[in-house]
Amino acid sequence: MAQHIPPDHILPAVAAADLIAAGFRQYAPRLARLSSPHEVAEQLVGALDTQRPLSVVRLGDGELLTLAADTVLPSEEVQELAPFLPYAGVPRSTPEIRASLAEAIQGADCVGVPISRAPTFQGLLFPVLQHFGIDWSRLKLTSSTINYGLHQSGLLLPILHGRRVLFIGSKAHELGGLLQTHGVHVAGIIGSVAGYSDIPRVMQQTAETAFDIALVAAGIPAVILCRRIAGELGKVALDFGHLADKLVTGELHL
Repeated sequence: MAQHIPPDHILPAVAAADLIAAGFRQYAPRLARLSSPHEVAEQLVGALDTQRPLSVVRLGDGELLTLAADTVLPSEEVQELAPFLPYAGVPRSTPEIRASLAEAIQGADCVGVPISRAPTFQGLLFPVLQHFGIDWSRLKLTSSTINYGLHQSGLLLPILHGRRVLFIGSKAHELGGLLQTHGVHVAGIIGSVAGYSDIPRVMQQTAETAFDIALVAAGIPAVILCRRIAGELGKVALDFGHLADKLVTGELHL
């Protein structure tokens, strides 16, 4: 506020919240609507019923910082902001990884984006998309927490019942066992993804499995895997993320 008030002036009896509300009304026509959990569930069920490919991917700070390295931020700054990237499957952001990730986002059927306007979330989202020539207005957007939204809305099990489900990721065995007790058909388990370099092996093993939908909890490589599973194998793939951990540990319940 102070930056916009001329010298030797005050703005009496106007709260910051009032100014924000007034400014927001000016920009309200530019609001972009995200697909709700129920709408994404309808897309997933529709694709499964008609045996059409569909990929639902999610962008968090890990994916955005990977894309931002040496593009919109210096790589040294990214290393300071994201020491967790090796754990998330990207030991070091390279041009090859960034290109593969950008291609997967461009080709995905539904892209989860962060609601948070924090610097490493929406603060990076649009600069990164612009750098890679991705027109966000042409993407089918949902929330980056769509995995949790499907669970919290009671939609996850109805989507999976009657389907052959492939589980991919470090918690695949435990998650498959848990969901099996809830009537889900476990078609296969790929129990680990050793980072970006392991994607070809995982894709080969995935191609050898008969399944309808893949739940992929594999860090940053999950975005690329989901897109390739849909594009190359004609299947449905959902970026499942840390929801797998929370269900397995009992922090969340089915």
